Amino acid sequence: MLTETQIAKIADELEQADRDRAVLPRLTQRFPEMTVNDSYAIQKRWSDTRIERGARLVGRKIGLTSKVMQVATGITEPDYGVIHDDMVFESGSVLEFDRFSNVRIEVELAFVLNKPLAGPNVTVFDVLDATAYVVPALEVLNSHLELEGRTIVDTISDNAAMGAMVVGGSPVRVDQVDLPWAKALLYRNESIEDSGVAGAVLGHPARGVAWLANKLAQHGQTLAAGEIILAGSFTKPMWIERGDTVHADYHELGVVSCRFE
Repeated sequence: MLTETQIAKIADELEQADRDRAVLPRLTQRFPEMTVNDSYAIQKRWSDTRIERGARLVGRKIGLTSKVMQVATGITEPDYGVIHDDMVFESGSVLEFDRFSNVRIEVELAFVLNKPLAGPNVTVFDVLDATAYVVPALEVLNSHLELEGRTIVDTISDNAAMGAMVVGGSPVRVDQVDLPWAKALLYRNESIEDSGVAGAVLGHPARGVAWLANKLAQHGQTLAAGEIILAGSFTKPMWIERGDTVHADYHELGVVSCRFE
């Protein structure tokens, strides 16, 4: 385990890397004794620092919930990160490519809550009852630690690689769509690169939100009404270059797009 001093120092390094658009060596290379709890403590310290400087917590992201993502990263359990208000963009936005490091895109559903969720023992049915609506979203991955050889400890510390999200499409109530069969085609520069269905996320995307509420309870935290939850990707990460246009067609849920300049 790490000391409070080490946790604070690492959080400061990651915050500086975010400002500098820098990529640092893996934390587990420097601190092999790190635990998952250390990683979440680093993440919270980093988030608290940003909030002290004016950012506002608006939601959470869940990562590594699907087999395709676990295979892509070599990590076998979910994780979570925080979403601040300056990370949320509307569909059609132009994003600054240089704002991010190791830029990749994932296709997800976002759940917007109208009731709080507090674990433990939150179920899929609790999540559905607490959800105002779901909406298509793209997650922009932003990794400040070198990717090769990373572990879940590295990923969690780096806010689960959360960089930004782009929200679009048509908000729908959970009783208006068969969520596991919600689907999307992912395009880059007018060419289809990937596709998937939301059931790839733990069998039902709401199951990821239930996992999150129960995991947060272990850290003395809850999900609040009004929070937006990225429920996990059902496509593999797609690498992005400057000038790329990204377009995801969710069929009956609409489309979401962005461009990187």
